[in-house]
Amino acid sequence: MTIIISSPNKIVRDVLEKFNSDVEIVDWDLRGPAPVKKIDMVVTPLVDGNPEYRFLEDVDFTYLQCSTLGYEAVLPYLGDHHILANAKTVHETSTAELTLTLTLAMQRQVPRSVKSQAAGTWDTFYSHGLADKRVVLIGVGGVGTAIAQRLAPFEVDLVRVGRTERDDADGHIFATSQLPQLLPDADIVIVIVPATDETRALVDDEFLSLLKDDALVVNMARGVVADTDAMVKHADRLRFAFDVVDPEPLPAGHVLYTHPNVLISAHNGGYSQALAPRLERLIERQVRHLFAGEELENIIRR
Repeated sequence: MTIIISSPNKIVRDVLEKFNSDVEIVDWDLRGPAPVKKIDMVVTPLVDGNPEYRFLEDVDFTYLQCSTLGYEAVLPYLGDHHILANAKTVHETSTAELTLTLTLAMQRQVPRSVKSQAAGTWDTFYSHGLADKRVVLIGVGGVGTAIAQRLAPFEVDLVRVGRTERDDADGHIFATSQLPQLLPDADIVIVIVPATDETRALVDDEFLSLLKDDALVVNMARGVVADTDAMVKHADRLRFAFDVVDPEPLPAGHVLYTHPNVLISAHNGGYSQALAPRLERLIERQVRHLFAGEELENIIRR
């Protein structure tokens, strides 16, 4: 049996080539029409591949394997017969690492130290720090859990927030409906939720107005989760660090680029040297599942 699988980049092709003639490789990065009409499993490129998912509509396929955790953008192009899987196990650790990096950088004023070094100035100062701070973590999925695990050694007061109120093995989870009661006491708010109609513009003017002066908001979710105009409005009073923004990329000359209370990472969350080997391992496992007639991992919808 030969399985037809698309390859959007060298990372995926290198894995597929291991299967020799058992896999027919179709090089397709989704930036144009597919070179064939029938593909058993389509593998999407990473975000920086700038895919045009509308081209999926002209292809007969069964499985769609995302190279990303996020999958919202592909949903409009899927039918009832399509099986969608995301890249769980690939990006969680790297994204959690960057979340802690941005948070610590702002809490210890690393940008100030960088500027002082560049100026040849010995600059000793007190900073906010992370210990004993109340951190409201909005989102308790794979990345949220990875962030919570990495926050634990820093001796923070962690408040986890999910879609519904409940308890799990790690303690209590508050509901997003309770945010108006939770935000006023927050020193740091970390947002790592999927982009849905429910979470779009979750971080808006009303949300930010509830925060005390000098609180830090870290958006690692999706750009549309935070209202950029609202961030601009509150940037003199609050502090922001974000890996995603709306629109993305942020237009040249935008005020947030140079604002002293803002630290920007250009959607680098999953992009570490761990990405390629983890993606390779996932793709290889998925192909082996197909050959064995087994269910794919990380199925989002079928």
